[in-house]
Amino acid sequence: MDFIMMLTRNDRTVEDADEVVESIIDWGVTHIGFKDIGVSPAVMRSVVRKIRAVGAVSYLEVVSTTPEAVATSLTAGRDLGVDHILGGTDIQAAKGILKDLAGYYPFPGLPAGHPTKLGGSAVLIADHCRAARAAGCGGVDLLAYRATETDPLDLVRAARGALNGGRLIIAGSVKSREQIHALAEAGADAFAIGSAAFDGSFSPSKGSLRSQIRDILEACETVPKLAA
Repeated sequence: MDFIMMLTRNDRTVEDADEVVESIIDWGVTHIGFKDIGVSPAVMRSVVRKIRAVGAVSYLEVVSTTPEAVATSLTAGRDLGVDHILGGTDIQAAKGILKDLAGYYPFPGLPAGHPTKLGGSAVLIADHCRAARAAGCGGVDLLAYRATETDPLDLVRAARGALNGGRLIIAGSVKSREQIHALAEAGADAFAIGSAAFDGSFSPSKGSLRSQIRDILEACETVPKLAA
């Protein structure tokens, strides 16, 4: 299962993302993302250049809420040349901007607010996943642990069953080894962590960002043992 290190804290890209990205690349992180708020376009361009230079995979997560702002964010992701764009719910608008949706992963369900919460049943999540795949999306970005109506793992299992081979990325409030293992067992392909690494809550007894990332990567490495 892939670990996407988000250069974000409290749902905003950290101001020194340009500096942080160099360190985490050295520590073995190969999937790196950021959000469309918190830093200037110039910083975002620099981050993407650095990710691309080492052959890592880049992600932009859209957290804008109005149709106009979402369109602006999708356009920015396209122009930045990131490998994957996460978030948003208007698939048709995304298709008009991105053309090819293979690298686009919308939010299924009913995301609202900031920090974002996720409304919707497992049935609704499955319906949205099928619609995303039918439209040509590479998969979905599921805010499982932000769910307000349904058990998070029920949503993961519903999404997995409906994606027909699409990639299932879990974002938002993943902050423990136990969650990572549970997500893997439920069928997730990748998960994103930002705040839990930056604030030290993934491994509360350790103080450095490097230690947090090392423990997250170790949690990923133990996942196959659970499935054996």
